[in-house]
Amino acid sequence: MQEITKETYLDWYENMFFWRKFEDKLAAVYIQQKVRGFLHLYNGQEAVLAGALHAMDLSKDKMITAYRNHVQPIGMGVDPRRVMAELYGKATGTSQGLGGSMHIFSKEHGFYGGHGIVGGQIPLGAGMAFGDKYNETGGVTLCFFGDGAARQGSLHETFNMAMNWKLPVVFVCENNGYAMGTSVERTANHTDIWKLGLGYEMPCGPVDGMNPIKVAEAFDEAIQRARRGDGPTFLEMKTYRYRGHSMSDAQHYRTKDEVIEYQKIDPITQVKNIILENNYATEEEIEDIDKRVKELVSECEKFAEESPFPEKSLMYDAVYEQEDYPFLEHKV
Repeated sequence: MQEITKETYLDWYENMFFWRKFEDKLAAVYIQQKVRGFLHLYNGQEAVLAGALHAMDLSKDKMITAYRNHVQPIGMGVDPRRVMAELYGKATGTSQGLGGSMHIFSKEHGFYGGHGIVGGQIPLGAGMAFGDKYNETGGVTLCFFGDGAARQGSLHETFNMAMNWKLPVVFVCENNGYAMGTSVERTANHTDIWKLGLGYEMPCGPVDGMNPIKVAEAFDEAIQRARRGDGPTFLEMKTYRYRGHSMSDAQHYRTKDEVIEYQKIDPITQVKNIILENNYATEEEIEDIDKRVKELVSECEKFAEESPFPEKSLMYDAVYEQEDYPFLEHKV
């Protein structure tokens, strides 16, 4: 793994703080009904993405995840202005405004969604890894899903095939404690989700998902294993989300005290403390980073606000590749 340096911590802080503020802005404009539909926020889970990106080779590795997917493409290199525009349903968005919150996508940057079907991305992630093995690209796929999706039958079928074929894939359960509003304790007879890998003799284990250092170390080991041709790994990232499952979630299933306890180990605060303790930056320099982040968020909002909505005819062009598709009556 590449060394974790002063620059790493500063990048982690700026990136995670930006992801947090980017989604805080989304929450605000959602209330104003500028963003419609569902909106699932990543607040609290940023260390998982930060650590993963540190271990990845973005020139050939890929990522696929569920519907809590706004900041991952930004981390992979997608212009954040286009991501916000997509949530606004604007033509300048990553999918020309047709995908929205749950379906951000960028093949160019190795980000393959954004999937609204719970657990639907798990077999797809294995398929992507199969493609890399078949074509000998040397790439590794990181396949993320939540604790709720870990109960899907497709996970077991995928794990079996991935181990059988020694696919270059890292399966990652971001266990934030709740499948929508149902606690992990209520979804199965066991609470150590990582142990699901044992039945397939897949290397697996738990990771402190609130600490980007621990995350980076775990991902590095798993990615190197996959790149060597030794097959998949299953990591359970024990993390937490500070907001509800989606913006419509009243969060009656947990207490405010529980949220406060997890905020004491906020990944952004952890990294900021390391920076200050090691004199990697002064308080004034941190404030400059904060100001820069907030300016970029405002720029993203302005871009989305001023972008045009797509033409209605686009939905036909985007859905049907064949121009003379039968049974299609095109009326606009």
